[in-house]
Amino acid sequence: MTSFRRIPLPGSSPEDVVSLPDGRIATGLADGRLLSIDPVDGDQLVLADTAGRLLGLEARADGTVYICDHDRGVLRLDPGQARATVLVDTVDGRPLRFASNVVVATDGTVYFTSSSQNFTIDRWRSDLIEHVGTGRLIALTPDGAVQVLRDDLQFANGLVLGPDEDCLLVAETGGSRISRYWLRGESAGTSDVFIDGLGGYPDNMSVGSDGLLWVALASPRNSILEGIFKLPTRARKVLARAPQSVGPAPEEIVWVQAFDFDGRLVHDVRDDDLDYGFVTSVVERDGVLYLGTLTGNALGVLELDGA
Repeated sequence: MTSFRRIPLPGSSPEDVVSLPDGRIATGLADGRLLSIDPVDGDQLVLADTAGRLLGLEARADGTVYICDHDRGVLRLDPGQARATVLVDTVDGRPLRFASNVVVATDGTVYFTSSSQNFTIDRWRSDLIEHVGTGRLIALTPDGAVQVLRDDLQFANGLVLGPDEDCLLVAETGGSRISRYWLRGESAGTSDVFIDGLGGYPDNMSVGSDGLLWVALASPRNSILEGIFKLPTRARKVLARAPQSVGPAPEEIVWVQAFDFDGRLVHDVRDDDLDYGFVTSVVERDGVLYLGTLTGNALGVLELDGA
C-alpha cells in the first residue's frame, strides 16, 4: 500500500461503492441518497433519493444503476432520471426486505440477494448469531417472473457473475465462504462452494479492471461468534434476541482480498492502523481501491503498491 485517504460524505453508511462509466464512483447512504462522486477532487452530485436505506448497487455501461433498497426492494435508476423505478418489492407474496446486492446478466435477468428473512439491517448481528441460514438468491427474469434460487444461505451478501455468465458467486457472510450457483451447463440449477474457510466475514464483491474478484472482509472471524455457531439452535435463537450492544463486535480494520476465477488468492490487503474500518465493499480501478463501510461517513481510497 502506498497511500490512503478519505472522501467525506454528507451522510452515513456508504455500504457499497461502484465504478460508473463516466469515470466517477457511486455510493448510497442510509437516508436514501445515491451519490455520484469524482474520486479525484471529491465533487459530489445527488443522482436520486429513494427515501429508503441504500445497500448494494450495480452500474451498467449505459449509465443505468440498479439499487438494493433495504426498505423498498430492488430498484432501477435510468440515465438522466431522478426517480428510481421499483422492480421487485414482494417475493412469494411477502414484502421484500433486506435486499443486499444485485447484478444484471446480458439477457436482462436481474439477480439479487436478500440477507435475512428474520431480521432487518439494524439487527444484522442477530442473524449471524441465530445462524439458521435464511438468506436468499433471487432472479427477476425479463418477463417479470420472480424466482427464488436459494433460500438457505448464511447471510447472503455480495454477488458477482462469473466471467462467462455461467455461474453466480455469492458471499455468505455468516459462513465465511463464497458459494457458487451454476446457471448453465450440466450443473445448472445446483450449487457448490467456490472458496471456503475465509479468514474473515465476506461482504460485497466486485470484478476489478484487473479482471480479479475483489472481496471486502468486514471483520476477521470472531472466536466468540464462532463458538456460538456450535451451540444448539434453540440456544442461538435465544442469544439472537439479546440487545445488539451485547453481541460480538467486529474488529475495526481494513481488509480486502482478490482472487482469480480459479479461486487462487492474488492480493491480500490488510491494515489495522488506518482511520477506517468495517469495510463492506471494494471496487478496483487501475490499481486504486475504493472502499465502502456500513459505519462512518466517508469512502476510503487506497492505492496498491506498484499502481
